[in-house]
Amino acid sequence: MTRTRWEIVVVLLLSYGMSALYGLVGIADRLTRTQPLSQQTATLNRPLATQELFDLLYQLLGVVSGLAPVALVLWLVWRNSAPRFAAIGLGWQKGKRNLGHELSMGVVFAAAIGIPGIGVYLAARALNLGVTVVPTALDTHWWTVPVLILWALRAGIGEEVIVVGYLFDRFKQLGWSPWVIIASAALLRGTYHLYQGFGGFIGNIAMGLVFGALYVWKGRLLPLIVAHVIIDTVAFVGYPLALLWFPGVFAP
Repeated sequence: MTRTRWEIVVVLLLSYGMSALYGLVGIADRLTRTQPLSQQTATLNRPLATQELFDLLYQLLGVVSGLAPVALVLWLVWRNSAPRFAAIGLGWQKGKRNLGHELSMGVVFAAAIGIPGIGVYLAARALNLGVTVVPTALDTHWWTVPVLILWALRAGIGEEVIVVGYLFDRFKQLGWSPWVIIASAALLRGTYHLYQGFGGFIGNIAMGLVFGALYVWKGRLLPLIVAHVIIDTVAFVGYPLALLWFPGVFAP
């Protein structure tokens, strides 16, 4: 079990555990500023270079580097017989799973989580508990939308594979009860979203609790990945339209 614990530590330090540490330091930094949280801004997707070609290359490198810990986790949970990733709720045995059903579940979960999430975000800003989140500040190029979708895929795949699939499997091996696992993973999810302020922290804990409960219930990871990717894609790609239609609501 000691080896499992150290494996968990290494995986988290290479991924969302380190992001959580950055989140804690970041919120402490924001709270020491003279500006209230509601007047501060967090920009998620921004240009990484002044020249278009190099900006694109840096964006793609960022996506790939973010998926590297996922590759590590998949290697760690790989089984010698199919389904290879059954330990984290991925893969199907012939005739037992329906891909279309899991995709449709993901769409339903996205609506159930994403729509209330907008309300939580706006309420947090009104109560000075959250910063203004700018989902994208990328310049408009032919590749802007595809790259934003890639960033959404990175977030959805990375968070759900590591924070749900991997951690739930390893914590179960350590003998943790399901609800302790759900609460711990949800707290981690909230902590690495502290860059959004306390509204993002609370909202993502709620999302983590719901996703964790669904995972324990269904034992399937793909619907959670699909839901997360849809939520982030709508936020990233739809932000310019939201800013145009509702400038008083979403503008920094």
